Amino acid sequence: MDLRTRNIPHARNLCLAVLVALVSCTPRGAPPEAPAEEFTELRLTRAAFSELTNWFETDTGEAFAALLRSCGAITAMPGDASMTGAGYGGKVSEWVPVCTAAANVSRDDGGAMRIFFEAEFVPYWVAEGESEAGLFTGYFEPELRGSLLRHGEFQTPLYGLPADLVSVDLGLFRENLTGQRLAGRVQEGSLVPYDTRPEITRRGLEQAEELLYVDDPIDAFFLQIQGSGRVQLEDGSVVRASYAGHNGHPYTAIGAVLIAREELAREDVSMQSIRGWLSANPSEAQDLLDQNASYVFFSIEPLDDPALGARGTQGVPLTAEASLAVDASAHPLGAPIWLETTVPRSDQAQTPFHRLLIAQDTGGAIRGAVRGDIYWGVGEEAGEVAGRMRSAGKMAVLVPRAIAENIGEIFVSDRPGP
Repeated sequence: MDLRTRNIPHARNLCLAVLVALVSCTPRGAPPEAPAEEFTELRLTRAAFSELTNWFETDTGEAFAALLRSCGAITAMPGDASMTGAGYGGKVSEWVPVCTAAANVSRDDGGAMRIFFEAEFVPYWVAEGESEAGLFTGYFEPELRGSLLRHGEFQTPLYGLPADLVSVDLGLFRENLTGQRLAGRVQEGSLVPYDTRPEITRRGLEQAEELLYVDDPIDAFFLQIQGSGRVQLEDGSVVRASYAGHNGHPYTAIGAVLIAREELAREDVSMQSIRGWLSANPSEAQDLLDQNASYVFFSIEPLDDPALGARGTQGVPLTAEASLAVDASAHPLGAPIWLETTVPRSDQAQTPFHRLLIAQDTGGAIRGAVRGDIYWGVGEEAGEVAGRMRSAGKMAVLVPRAIAENIGEIFVSDRPGP
């Protein structure tokens, strides 16, 4: 098969306003509820490692560790299975030798890890159509305070999956809807929409377990945006609230609502400015939150390794500044991706960010060939960077050499994969 040109449609960003608001179109980990808009072709152009800015000075250790975790997921798949993405990812069997080679590299030798990437992969600049310009944002794992019992300040429940929530894989009925889902409940033999956010917050959910209670409804709202977080209980123990599902309603970005109401200027919108507005306008806060009909349900898990994040879409724990959420219709999960962008470290000052990350996650607003969401880690400091990040940049994907031999110097794809 000639892999150089294949007709594969992708998804254009479903909500540009959300990118401005730094809030996901749908909760993290949630598939789109309807077929996504097409965007223009994905184009890969072969490059050399010497073309990657500061490649030879950059520490690849964290990315290497993240790749080893991805290899655990990849090698557990059938060898003839196709990797996700727009068709350039090849078969699992073509990645297994890379993973085998990685297992034999010393984690104590930074030079050896860099040489491994250079020996096993070929970099390709990524473009959407003719443009290599992209948008890069950030996300993190928030920390909340909670209780197993509702009392005092702990009044906001985190719900588990409702017993009457039905999730439908539309791809089982129409091939062109592969990857799309609907959620709702069965009523008199028909699937109807599930309760909206305002209905849930006002009436509660008899069909869902109240897993625990947190002390701040705004923290609970932003936990749903991030998809997972850590909750410190009253006895000092810490558990993880992980995304388990959502009510099927489309996400409305409250940052976009504030822009439309002229409460915030577009250029001033960030997670921090949205929080600031909610705190300054407590009587209007709930009405604003209710503009978002989407609602996320959780599962409670033990915190195994505090140094690692929650499991991403690939099923492996995320690594701070080494895990990247991508559009899985464009890029295979597990692929190393080189970013050249900037990050707001303090006072909105932008500093260069040239780094290798591994594609291990997805997100509702992460749509496009040159689009990524960097996982920044846990807590307030990570949230400060993630909440303000909205940076232009470009990216290169590292393709296993065996696959690069087949796709040649240029790969063009404009049809959905795999």
